[in-house]
Order: sequence, then structure tokens, then C-alpha cells
Amino acid sequence: MNQNNIQTFPLSFPQQQLWFITSLNPELPIYNDAFSIRISENIDTSALEQSFTEMIRRHEALQTTFATADHGKPVQAIHRPFPFSLPLTDLRELPEAERESECLRMAAEEMNRPFDLTRGPLLRAILMQLGDTDYRLFFVAHHIVMDGISVYRIFFPELETLYRAFSSGNPSPLPELRIQYPDFAAWQREWLQDEVLAPHLAYWKKKLENMPVFQLPTDHPQASAVTSKGDRQGFALSKNLTEALRTLSRQQGVTLFMTLSAAIKTLLYRYSGQEDIVIGTFTSGRGQSELEDVIGHFLNALVLRTDLSGNPGFQDLLKRIREVTLEAYEHQDMPFDKLVAALRPERGISQNPLFQVAFVLQPALPEHHPAWDISLTDVHSGTAKFDLTFSLDDREQGIIGSIEYKTDLFNKAAITRMIGHFQMLLEGIAENPNQRIGELPLLTSEERHQWLAEWNNTQTAYPRDKCLHQLFEAWAEKTPNAIALVSEENRMSYQDLNTRANQLAHYLQKLGVGPDSLVGICVERSSDMVVGILGILKAGGAYVPLELAYPEERLGFMLEDTRLSVLLTQQKLISGLPDYGGHIICLDTDWKTISRENEDNPAAEATPDNLAYVIYTSGSTGKPKGVLITHYNVVRLFQATDSWFRFNENDVWTLFHSYAFDFSVWELWGALLYGGRLVVVPYWVSRSPEAFHELLCREQITVLNQTPSAFRQLIRADEASDAGRDISLRLVIFGGEALELKSLKPWFERHGDQSPQLINMYGITETTVHVTYRPLTIADLASPGSVIGSPIPDLRLYILDRQYAASAGRHSR
Repeated sequence: MNQNNIQTFPLSFPQQQLWFITSLNPELPIYNDAFSIRISENIDTSALEQSFTEMIRRHEALQTTFATADHGKPVQAIHRPFPFSLPLTDLRELPEAERESECLRMAAEEMNRPFDLTRGPLLRAILMQLGDTDYRLFFVAHHIVMDGISVYRIFFPELETLYRAFSSGNPSPLPELRIQYPDFAAWQREWLQDEVLAPHLAYWKKKLENMPVFQLPTDHPQASAVTSKGDRQGFALSKNLTEALRTLSRQQGVTLFMTLSAAIKTLLYRYSGQEDIVIGTFTSGRGQSELEDVIGHFLNALVLRTDLSGNPGFQDLLKRIREVTLEAYEHQDMPFDKLVAALRPERGISQNPLFQVAFVLQPALPEHHPAWDISLTDVHSGTAKFDLTFSLDDREQGIIGSIEYKTDLFNKAAITRMIGHFQMLLEGIAENPNQRIGELPLLTSEERHQWLAEWNNTQTAYPRDKCLHQLFEAWAEKTPNAIALVSEENRMSYQDLNTRANQLAHYLQKLGVGPDSLVGICVERSSDMVVGILGILKAGGAYVPLELAYPEERLGFMLEDTRLSVLLTQQKLISGLPDYGGHIICLDTDWKTISRENEDNPAAEATPDNLAYVIYTSGSTGKPKGVLITHYNVVRLFQATDSWFRFNENDVWTLFHSYAFDFSVWELWGALLYGGRLVVVPYWVSRSPEAFHELLCREQITVLNQTPSAFRQLIRADEASDAGRDISLRLVIFGGEALELKSLKPWFERHGDQSPQLINMYGITETTVHVTYRPLTIADLASPGSVIGSPIPDLRLYILDRQYAASAGRHSR
């Protein structure tokens, strides 16, 4: 560009913000705006080049570069007009099938080449010929000199008008401009002084106070490492749907922008569960009629904050959106960068100030020659200005849209789903605008079938022919000398354990214990605990575990709620129990009497449909409740998961958890139903990660069940132990808590992700320990949250939002 006769002007406020952002990352094409015209006629390339040159002469914004004056303050540098060079590339020598892809490759190369704001020109264009009457005119400009309205409403129409004139040998028919962009910048600086801005700033401070951080679920965690890397996916709405949305807007007295804005906020509300939704948009900044024909960057960011609480109908939401939008437009003169400086919002280094989701509705295209098809190019810069940007283009044939997104946060598949959900939402709005926003359709028909049918194709039924103790008895007969139980005090074979349990069962039956009789058990972690549970089941009863560490009030409530007639305990624990009027059996001091009973298996009293145990919930959401679980419930859990785990007689398990926590059911029967070995972990060992790690190595444990919090402590003990690499584990199964995947990184680095295999399972007491299954790999560390996997084969899994969950709760009552 010609460096002579340069005039300088202050930057406008919109330019100043872009200059600052670009200066931080000058090598990124984040503000390269690209557009294309598909031309279906013979082209006079000389006339087209002349048209570009005339456009540059007419608009001083296109003659502009940016320099730094005194004290590093940026200024606009307006150069003398210069001739524009338009290179032409003939692609007709390529095979016809390759021309389009080569055209896109060249456009992408041009798109991703950054501009130097200090040198210019800040506009480039190339012309590619694909056929005798098939051209692509691709041009890219830096956003600091040309906004979307400049492109759509001014540049394209004027370029076509000039081309028609010049290609016919006529002079330019366009009148000279009365004002130029640098004049606007100087005027804006002079006009927007503190006294003018004061009422606008007061409004925005009140409107945006106590604004929450928007937490949209992402594929990757929001962290300081999030960059401007991005991508874009396009979509199109049908003409019928577009017309239905236009009609709805007219009927409700709102603009199409307001209707689409309400739809986007509804989508974000459904995705996030938050009711205070903020998005950003951009005003034209052309409040004076003299600016309508001026090319430049006039846009000002506008924050639209809406309260979606109360699950309103969509029409009611439109009223809120209309009020918010009109108020915001009344105060649109507040420069965004000044607003940010005044509010000083707390945000992460990778977050945009005040909003992370933007919405732009492109202006309708003016009349143009049918041979010139104007569009956003299919080429993308590979960057994203915001976490999400919804860009919609209102065309006669229907709305054309795209979602630009940060690839550090979202995967392509997630955006594809989001587009499908957005389209379904719009169709639901058009069909029933009175429907509450929490009940509008979101899932596509394919997703509904996948979620409700394919992922829940779980009609498997399992035999109801054996009780838990009967399956144990089969192993006692098959491998009587194999070690079944290891505790601090002894090691018991399957035959010894079966014999002691039989003696207790016969004793209990004489006391009237039979099918569905509830028998309490309150003992220390020991072989007595396992003998007691087996004995109760063999007698036909169901055990009710009473954890001595529970508050006396809770124990008293459980005794009263279950009305136990028999309680198994140990002599030294009696003093810690609440008042109890039933029959107390001490498994230590009374064993001499019990040992006189028959050693044979008692006659079968219970069936698989009788109760096996009653475990009480924590009561964290109200009063604790006893959950009644049958033998079949437990047996089918192991039958349903057998193909995943292949538990066998060579496995060694720990009984680590309290028997009042249903995870213990999985540990106890995972060993004894398969002929394996169960190691009872003393309470003090369970509280010492180092001692527990030593036990794992000494006893050569193969199947470990842990809550994530306990495993985190074990990881640290493993790192500190030289014996860690001699560990015999083949499976580590998580349950009981949400799993923070990042916490597993040290373990994976030390042991890999195959041996042992780590598995996350999810479930609640009411559904018999586990509901879902998910093997974990190192790749899962990138997941932003926990992963719960797919349902166990005979169960179904449904994920409900707040509205459906509330509805399900109402129906269940």
C-alpha cells in the first residue's frame, strides 16, 4: 500500500476491542471473515478487478491499516487508494470431480493466512474458474474493517452494480459517500463521553449484577488450556418451518430474532439446567441514516440476560425475551469494552467476558442478479470467537444456519446432536407454542429409538431355581477343602463355614425363624459376621445389618421399624445397643450351645422370591427406609454380569465395606457364589491405606471393590510402596460414589489400563447394588465428568431432566 499522504484517526470503540484481541494473537485468523460468490456467467475479469479497485477508492475503511502513535496508542492510518489485483486460477485442466475440492483447498489456504494490521491491505480476493460459465469469487477481509452488514448490504450490491456498469463500458452509477468510517470513529469518540454513557452504564450494572457463571456441559473440561481453536457445522431449516416461525413471530408481536433467541435460550436451559441464561448478540451500530452506505466495523456486542424460571410456556417466554431485547437496544450505545472495564467480571483466562454463547441473525440479502449466488463460504478459519456461536441467515428458501464452536470444549458429534435438538425444538415450538419450555421435544426420532429401545434392549430373564445359600452349598460339596474365608482370627474352608452356618440355622429355626423372618445382626468384622449371615439365610430368614457405629437414635429407629424378634451379636457389643426386648444370641459366648445343633444343610425353607436382606438407606433425602431385597434380586445380578467379569474359584475378594452398605453384598457373594476366597478386612486395616495395600499384596487379592474416595488413598499408598508392581489384581470395581476420572491418572501411569481392568458401576440400594457397567481406559481421563456406562442386561436405564423427573415422582405417588 502507498505509504505517502497517510492520514491518521482514532480507532472507533468496536475497532479498539478487535485491535487489542488481534494484537494478543496476531498469527491466528480468528477475525478473518470469508465470503464467496458463485457466478454462473461469463466473467470480464478486467471489469471485476476494476470494480474492486473502485470499491477501495469509495470506502476509506478498505484503505486502512493500524499503527501505534505516541505511548503505544493505536490509530487508523488511511492510505491513498490503490489498484486491486485479482488473481485468476483456471481449474478446468483438472478432472471435473476434483475441481470443487481444489477450489475449497485454495480458499482455505487464503482464509487461514493472517492479516498484518500494520501493513494491509486488509482485504484479499481470488477468482477460480471451474467451467466455461462457472466461477468462484472468494474474498476474505479482516473484521476490523468490514462487518457483516458491510458485506451483505453494501459490498456485494455495490460490487455487482459496478461490475455491470464497467463490463458494459459505463462509468460508476454510485453516488459519492457523504461520510467515511474515520469520520464516524472521530465523532463516536467525541460524543460518547461519561455524561452520555452514565445512564447506559447504570442500566447495565443493575441488569448484569450477580450474574452466574454459565455451565454448559462439554465434551472436554473448561480449563485455562482452552484456546481459540474451532470448527463450524452448518444446517438448514425447511421453508415450511421457517415460514411457521415467521408467522408465529408476527402473531406474538415479536421479531424473528426474538423467536430464535428464545429457542436458543430454551435449548441452553434444557442442556444446562440453569434458569438464568445469558447470550450475546451484536447491534448494527448504524443509528444515523448517513452510515447506512458506509463500509466499516460498527458492531457492538449486546448482552441479553433472561430469567427462564418457572418452566414458562414458550409464548410467555417470548414476552420476557421481547422485554429484555427492547431494553437492551435502548442502551446499545454503551461500548462493550467500556462495559467490561466497568464491570470487571470474574472469568477464566479462556472465557469471553459476560457471555460465552453468541447469536447472530444475518440480514436478508438485497436483490441481486440470479447468476450471482452469494453465501458464507464452506471454508472455515479453524478458530472460534466464543464457546458457541449460532449464526442464522434468513433466506427466502428457508433459514440457513451454522454453529461455530471451540474444539477444545466440544466434539463434532456433540454439535451434530445439538443441531438435531435445535431443529426438533423449533419444530415443537412451531407446532405448539403454548407448550412449557421444559416439555418441548428435544430428541430426534432416531435418538428416541436408540435411547428407549436399542440401549434398553434388556429383556433377559434368569432362572429362579436357587437361593444364595444353596449356591454356596453347592461349592461346599464340590470343593469342601478350598479356603472360603480368611479373617484375623482364622481361615475357614468351605466345609467348615458351611457346617457352622448350618448349626446356627438349625438353632434359629427352633426359635421360629423362617421365610421372610427379619433377623438383626450386629457384630464386628470377623468370621462371625459371615457365619451369621449364612446361618440366617439357611434358616429361611433375611438379615438386617446393624452397624454399631450408627447413632443410637438410628439403631433404635431400625429396631423399632423392623420389629426384630431375634438379634445376633457378640457379648462385648451388647452394652452399645439400644434397649431391645427380643431374643439376643451372642455368637461368641452362646456358640457352645449352638455347636450342638445338626451339621447338615437344613431343609429348604426359603425360595428365591423370599427376602435375603433389608438394608437401610442413609436417610440423606429424608427418613431412612429399609430396602427389601430377595434372593433372586442378588442371584440375577451375578448371572446378568457373568459374561463381563467371569468370576471363578481362583478369585480372591476382600470384604472391605460395612455389611450395612450394599456394596458388601457384591463382595460377599462375588466370592462365595463362585467358589472363590473372601478376605474379611479388619476395621483398622480398612482405615489405613498402607496396611490395606499390604493386605492386597499378601493375600494376592484379584477382585477389589472400592469407592472412588477410598481408592484415591490407595493410589497414594501404592505409589509409595515398592510392592505395588507385584499386585495380583485383575479387576478393580468402583461404586457408591461419583468417580472423578482424573484421579485415576497416577494409577494408569503406573499400571496401565488393562491389568487390572478398572470398571465403574453405578447403582442404588433399591436396585440391588449395581445398575450400569463401564470399563475404563486411559482415554476416559479426558472426559469432563464421570461415566456410568450401559445398563446391566436385565435392567433399563432412563435419564430424566428435572421436568420429567418431577412428573415421574408425581405418578409414582
